[in-house]
Amino acid sequence: MTRQSTNPKHQRDKTLAAYLRISRDDNKDESNSITTQRKLLTDAAKKLGFTNVLFFIDDGITGTKRDRKDFNRMIAELEKGHIGAVMVKDLSRFARDHIRADLLIEEWFPERDIRFIALGDGLDTADGEDEFTPFKNLMNEWYARDISKKRKMTNIVKGNAGEPLSPPPYGYLKDPENPNKRWIVDEEAAAVVRRIFEMALDGKGADQIAGALTEDKVLSPHFYWRSKGIGRSGNAGDREPHYWGNSTVASILAKQEYCGDVVNFKTYSKSWKLKKRLPTAEENKAIFKDVHEPIIDRAVWEQIAAKRGKTRKRKAKDGEKNMFSGFLICADCGNNLWFHFNQKNPDIKYFNCSGYNTRKGECPTTHYIRADFLEQAILQEIRCLAKFASKHEAEFARLVEEHAQQTSHDQRQRKQKELAAMRTRDRDLDKLFSRIYEDNISGKIDDERFGRMSMQYTVEQKELAEKIHALATELDRQEVKAINASTFIANARKSTRAKRLSERMLNDLIERIEVHQSEKVDGEHRQKLNIYYHCIGAIEIPNTVPMPEVSMQTRRGVIVTYIPLRQTG
Repeated sequence: MTRQSTNPKHQRDKTLAAYLRISRDDNKDESNSITTQRKLLTDAAKKLGFTNVLFFIDDGITGTKRDRKDFNRMIAELEKGHIGAVMVKDLSRFARDHIRADLLIEEWFPERDIRFIALGDGLDTADGEDEFTPFKNLMNEWYARDISKKRKMTNIVKGNAGEPLSPPPYGYLKDPENPNKRWIVDEEAAAVVRRIFEMALDGKGADQIAGALTEDKVLSPHFYWRSKGIGRSGNAGDREPHYWGNSTVASILAKQEYCGDVVNFKTYSKSWKLKKRLPTAEENKAIFKDVHEPIIDRAVWEQIAAKRGKTRKRKAKDGEKNMFSGFLICADCGNNLWFHFNQKNPDIKYFNCSGYNTRKGECPTTHYIRADFLEQAILQEIRCLAKFASKHEAEFARLVEEHAQQTSHDQRQRKQKELAAMRTRDRDLDKLFSRIYEDNISGKIDDERFGRMSMQYTVEQKELAEKIHALATELDRQEVKAINASTFIANARKSTRAKRLSERMLNDLIERIEVHQSEKVDGEHRQKLNIYYHCIGAIEIPNTVPMPEVSMQTRRGVIVTYIPLRQTG
């Protein structure tokens, strides 16, 4: 019986690191499958006398990527000095980055006395150097570059033709009859998506929604796909199958695809070698509407998107949020009103102007208003609006249309004025640049100053060009939205007999509320509010629709009465 050597060098010489890799491009090539590579390397290692084979496998990873998990793990093990050789099926499995491959094979491995074997290329550094190895590594990189270029061109053609470039999001599946061009609704997951949007309409934040889904043991998207046998990229790590993160919820709420649209070219990379994806400018995306069945009504998605784009709801010091946070604007300085509670009596919750609180002098008065007083006033206004819309539907529809047209006209005029100012400044910069160029040629300003000034003008002009392009595109695409009066009326009618104001009612009906400083008239404090409703702005409800008086003792000895804005005829 032969005793196995305990000599560390002997053990090192008999230990081999076998590296296996396959990318998505190789999935249909059986000769490059992980199973084939493992068998090939195992047989070869045995023939070469290696008794200890350690496998390192990167499955579904491109060779151009430097940050490969098992490749990096192999390098870390080689650093420890107890592995004497590395074997791969061929050089293309090792890497498609010729600079790194050459550095490792020609310098890093020899410095550490590590033998390198690439079976398919007939390379074994134990037999000496191979002058063709750098050329083969370069060809492998060129191949990867060519594949990337072809894939990019294919994606451009498909993306501009309206074919989805990304896999269907949670809630959709590929259509079995047309898997590359259409999605169908996955009802089980779509029910969760609808629930997420419903909770968002009710004023719940992403963290609250995520907490509710986690508590109810709803499978997260990654584990849901796994349970259905749907292969999707990404690693769930050690997370629980039912854990929902707020970023997952926020991502779902932001997806325009749930309206039935295809959105292509959402991200891009600066180079085929750089795998990091960057967000694409809005004007460079390709959007195709109503391609597949929607899960969420477009008006609902747009309402939530607009709401999420605003300032986050402010919390009081005790962490409590208030439904009016993010809705209230100071009528004098335009700053948001901040939510507070009384230190001596925490039940008293109120708002006042942030311009008065933090920047003395920007706003001269506090614009103090109690949250409970505000709730009563807004509830009564919504009830009156609902009655007016129901009893005078034709007149209400006319007012809605007039407001919508005026709002669209005003917005377009404002944007056109802004665009004209930008283009004037752009022309001025051209003149300034020509002037300093002539001054530099004539010797009026030196080269250093010319360089500094020209750089400043160039940077400003580049930023202007981007803004001009974005605003011009926005104006070209702007459409006058047809306001659906019946939808607004339906939302208002829900509130006719409501006993309390809910966050859902606010989100459905109101865009913002301007708060005026209370005024003392004939010994009585009066509070004025300008309520701006979604799509229709501020409407003066006729006096024929009565409104109960809203009064409250907000501070000791101070009674404040709400005076509604009403038509006088």
